[in-house]
Formats: sequence, C-alpha cells, structure tokens
Amino acid sequence: MRLEFINRVKPGDVISKSILSNEGRVLLRSGVKLSGSYIKKLTELGVFYVYVQDDRLDDVNVEDERLTELKQITIQSMSGIMKSVNNVNSRELKESLSRVEEMISYVLELGDVNKSLYDIKTFDNYTYIHSLDTCIMTAFLGMTGRYNQWDLKEMVIGAILHDIGKTKISTDILNKGGHLTKEEFEEVKKHTIYGAEILRKNITMPESIIKIVEQHHERVDGKGYPYGLTGNQISRFAKIVCVCDVYDAVSNDRCYRDKFTLNDSYELILSGAGTSFDSEVVARFKDTFSIYPLGCCVRLSNGDEGYVINQNKGFPDRPIIRILYDFRTKKPVPFYEIDLLKNPSIVIEGVV
Repeated sequence: MRLEFINRVKPGDVISKSILSNEGRVLLRSGVKLSGSYIKKLTELGVFYVYVQDDRLDDVNVEDERLTELKQITIQSMSGIMKSVNNVNSRELKESLSRVEEMISYVLELGDVNKSLYDIKTFDNYTYIHSLDTCIMTAFLGMTGRYNQWDLKEMVIGAILHDIGKTKISTDILNKGGHLTKEEFEEVKKHTIYGAEILRKNITMPESIIKIVEQHHERVDGKGYPYGLTGNQISRFAKIVCVCDVYDAVSNDRCYRDKFTLNDSYELILSGAGTSFDSEVVARFKDTFSIYPLGCCVRLSNGDEGYVINQNKGFPDRPIIRILYDFRTKKPVPFYEIDLLKNPSIVIEGVV
C-alpha cells in the first residue's frame, strides 16, 4: 500500500486502510474501490491523505482488522462518555475504560507503531481520533520508560481523557476558523481545569490520572498553563502525554490552521527538549517514533523519488526507500532500494 494525498487519488484506486467517523462507524472500509463521488466526499470531510493499494508496495501493510474493530469500539465508548460526561455513572465509565485497556493491550502485543498510528482524520472525527492516537502514542512511549502495568494503565486512561474538559467549551469557539480572541483563548485554556473538575466531581478517579488531564499543557520551563508549573512540579505522566498530544495535534489540519510538515512536527518536539518538554521523554520519543510513515512518497537529495518501506529504529529520519520510477521521465524502472542509514550523504528533502 502507499500513502497518497487526496488530490492525487484517482477513481478506481482501492482503499487499503479503513476510515472511521467520529461515532466509530466505518466511513470507508479497506478494500473499497474509490469513485469520483467518494473522493469528493472525503475532500469535503477534510481528509488530507488516504492509504491505497499498490502491487509494487504489497509488502507495506499498515492495516490490522482486529485493531480497527477495537478502535471502533473505543471511539463509540468514548463518544458516549463525552456526550454525557456530567451524568455518566461509574459502571458505564468502567466499561468504557476497560475497552480502552483492551485496545491498548492489543496494540502493545502487536508492537507495531506503523500499524497502530496514522489513522485517517476528518474534520468531524478529529477530537476522538486525536485522543485515540495520543493514547496509543502514550502507551508506546510509556513502555520505553519501563513503567509497570498499573502506571501504564493510568497513563493511557489519562491520555484518552486528556481533553475531556473541552466538553464544557462552546463548539463555536472550538470550531472557529482563524485566530481566537484573547478572551476566547483564555476560555480554551480552561479546558484543563474543567477536565480535572469533571473527574473529581462526577467520577472516582486516581489523582495521577486527574493530574494528566490538568497538567498536559504545562511546560517544564514554566511557560505552560494553567498554573505555570516547572520541572518536577509537573506529573511525570503528564510530561509524556504532553509530548504525544502536541505532536499529534500539530501533525494534523485544524479549522484554524494548516498542519505542520512531517519534519517540522518532529523538529518541534526535538527542539523543545529541556524547555517545553522533558528531555528524557523527548529522547525516548526519538527512539520510538519515526518521521515518515510507511508508504509515503519522498524526494531525496540525489533527485530520486521513492516510497518508505521500512524504518531504522532510533534513526527517525533515515528510513529505507524503494525507488519505483525515474522521476525525470516518469517511466518505471526496475525496483531498487536505498537504505538512508547506509547512505549518509543522501537526505530526505520533502514529501511528494
């Protein structure tokens, strides 16, 4: 499969990774052949890219049907919780969070970041998919920190609930195009406090989870919110969720700004080590996640264009590239591969 920008997808291309709605329904299932009307609708929904089948890249596979099913169930559960957050009872919440734990257990057993992340986001499903991806990234990052199962459980629950306070913010503000006024931005910043209040008032929840919700916008240099905490004043779990939240947020289009490039998103995290983000967490982030997802087409500094087919662990910007055609003539060539780790003079210049 290959990752393709929506404006380059053609009728007849076949979806190779399912697309979920904000309610956890499958909008388009893997294996569906795209028509012109499907492509138009996906564009209207704000889909930026899709995975499509490509026989030349049939060894690149990021779809897992069981994981898609578990994500559906998780989104449906969390959608219900978010919509009735002030009336939810402990039994309902426990059942929903048990589904989150089931999904995370499967993700960690699968052990494949490339299959677990990079879900297709639309304008209407951003909130839930963002919380889902933040949760999954937190699980992988937590595993590298050798936390025990109870710590990991609290971390992922805090991550899936980190934006629960936004249920008390007006959708007119949350979905506003363009810049927020000072007053509107101050209201948005209160979602961390609102979230903590919701959990303390309506739900019996460990304080370690509540601190994630309350502190995930704090920064180690004291320039975050809501309290301007610094260093060790910030929960160790909140420091992990913070990095995952920021990375996923800037990697996606929002109604008020365009997304960052893949490289810029990653560089934002790395450059923030010791100021915005905990240095140790950033170091583990670099060892865990890669910049360029499998199947995406990149342009190399030697003039070649090719597709990412594998990653080199610990070297996020040095994947293995498969060259399929001569970009100058646009004619196919016998496939060959370039391992950027073994070719240090060649770098990726951009995504095509």
